[in-house]
Amino acid sequence: LYGTFECRTVDTLIVLGSNGRVYSVPVASLPGARGDGQPITTLIDLEAGTQPLHYFAGALQATLLLASSGGYGFWATVENMLSRNKSGKAFLTLGEGETACAPSVVQNTGLEPATHVCCASTGGRILTFEFSELRQSPKGGRGLMLISLEDKDSLAGAAAYTRSIR
Repeated sequence: LYGTFECRTVDTLIVLGSNGRVYSVPVASLPGARGDGQPITTLIDLEAGTQPLHYFAGALQATLLLASSGGYGFWATVENMLSRNKSGKAFLTLGEGETACAPSVVQNTGLEPATHVCCASTGGRILTFEFSELRQSPKGGRGLMLISLEDKDSLAGAAAYTRSIR
């Protein structure tokens, strides 16, 4: 199981491909729970050599933190990632040999918005900073440098979190 997402039929499923393209599928068009289902590749047109890497399902107003293994990232809403056609939309710019990290939810319906970002490298380094230091990129792109990486080091992941005491 990759994950579960609490969503409504009016929400959208976002699929992030290995080439940085995003594909959007209305949740209402997904197969029901009865039967064997169908592969996501029947609902989207992946380019040759591309594989679906990460998924998210939620409201159009949901905000996600997107990052690449090169250490760059930005935030965008699900509404910014919608594409009209099945071939998706170029959204996350990846450098040579880079891969997309799993998206992190910054804000979603019913959740408190994130206040900080934590970045972890494969070399064992961790960096945290306030979310307000990031910028929105509604048209996608490369984003800002989240963490400075040494040679042969890469970003393992970036996660948005709320720093509060309860």
